Amino acid sequence: MAKSKTANESEPVVIKKYANRRLYNTETSSYITLDLLSQMTREGREFTVVDAKSGEDITHNVLTQIIMEEEQRGENMLPVNFLRQLISMYGDSMQSMVPQYLEASMDAFRKNQLQFQEAMQGAFGGGPLAEIAKRNMQMFEAATSAFKGAGGLMPNVPGMATPAEAEKDDEIAVLKAQLAALNAKIDKLG
Repeated sequence: MAKSKTANESEPVVIKKYANRRLYNTETSSYITLDLLSQMTREGREFTVVDAKSGEDITHNVLTQIIMEEEQRGENMLPVNFLRQLISMYGDSMQSMVPQYLEASMDAFRKNQLQFQEAMQGAFGGGPLAEIAKRNMQMFEAATSAFKGAGGLMPNVPGMATPAEAEKDDEIAVLKAQLAALNAKIDKLG
């Protein structure tokens, strides 16, 4: 019995990039934008970008361009220190190992993210502690959103936390302890 392929398992879509910088989706026979390629990536859709004239695979360059545009739009995901370290690895004897390490790290991060989401969905799905879990998660989300952009009253002295940071750390520790206790109760019920 043959399994039908899902969008994630199908052959990669071929995108042709022309000299005028336009991108042509050969699957839909239409011109597309980098934003649409970004959306396809988030949806897990595989694609390959080729130079229309030479046939050269330029997927890496286009993906890098998408990252640059995303970084310029809003909150930066790539910290400056990470970028400096990454740049310093070019030409280093360990350069060939960096891509595999980064890919493995991202895979592990994604797996942990999925496990956390599944655990939270399970906690919110039902049972006697579901309402408590929801309230704790709401408190945690409210606390984290309150700390976004909050500045301390004292200048930033290396090694010395500001009062706002110390208070934030204390509240996060309390929330983590509550979440751990809740997870332990859920494990006992399961």
